[in-house]
Amino acid sequence: MTGSLTGKVALVAGATRGAGRGIAVELGAAGATVYCTGRSSESGRSEMDRPETIEETAALVDAAGGHGIPVRVDHLVPEEVRALVARIEKEQGALHVLVNDIWGATKMEWDKPVWESDLEYGLHQLRLAVDTHAITSHFALPLLIKNPGGLVVEVTDGTDEYNAANYRVSFFYDVAKGAVSRIAFALAHELESFGCTAVLLTPGWLRSEFMLEQFGVSEENWRDATKFSPHFAISETPAYVGRAVAALAGDPEVARWNGQSLSSGQLARVYDFTDVDGSQPDAWRYLVEVQDRGLPADTTGYR
Repeated sequence: MTGSLTGKVALVAGATRGAGRGIAVELGAAGATVYCTGRSSESGRSEMDRPETIEETAALVDAAGGHGIPVRVDHLVPEEVRALVARIEKEQGALHVLVNDIWGATKMEWDKPVWESDLEYGLHQLRLAVDTHAITSHFALPLLIKNPGGLVVEVTDGTDEYNAANYRVSFFYDVAKGAVSRIAFALAHELESFGCTAVLLTPGWLRSEFMLEQFGVSEENWRDATKFSPHFAISETPAYVGRAVAALAGDPEVARWNGQSLSSGQLARVYDFTDVDGSQPDAWRYLVEVQDRGLPADTTGYR
């Protein structure tokens, strides 16, 4: 896909780390100009209080062959998002790809019903997951629809099929991820008449910076974590979902996916890309057929 997105402009909202960073870098590897936004920058950290910054992401985009532009934006603040889109229009004159990967939750309340959950934080979690995507779409889409062929990617955790059948973590997390799914559905309906496409996309079990840190491993020795979490064997790097987005953005027939729920593992087989190790992990099929059935970890046929 090298060079396939030369001349294209992308906004990756939530590009500081994890899937957002992987997506920004792979869009850059395909030649795109990528605006990398988030709250963590060299000037200060977000409430997540992690070391990754949007400037680092932009530098990685440059190193991959694209052009990375870091912009500190709180996507809960409408005026900041309005100013961001005005800048993109002034500097580039167009927007071809919008990736809504904004999240930023700082804690998870596992298996807590709504009446036992931290209400204040739960409502904040919904704002992080839903309001940010709505605000960003409100301001960015008038620029994106000026050119037919535009693509919007709503990033979530879990396919529609999986989330419809499984309770996800807690009340607020479950509602948040379901809402993002519906955002993608609504945008697909609204964008279709403009010749643009919206999809829902999920990575699998992501080897993000945070996850590697939690397991006490690095990307170089990540398999050591399977000693105490065997199903981590199906995990994937952020580059994998990034390559999925780059493949979609470079597909002249991307409209065939409009309104659909997609996964990195599914698209790898359609577009014939791999993760950085040359494998094609299919985490969501593995979860249903192996992990959730209580079977021993075995990725044979799944990566």
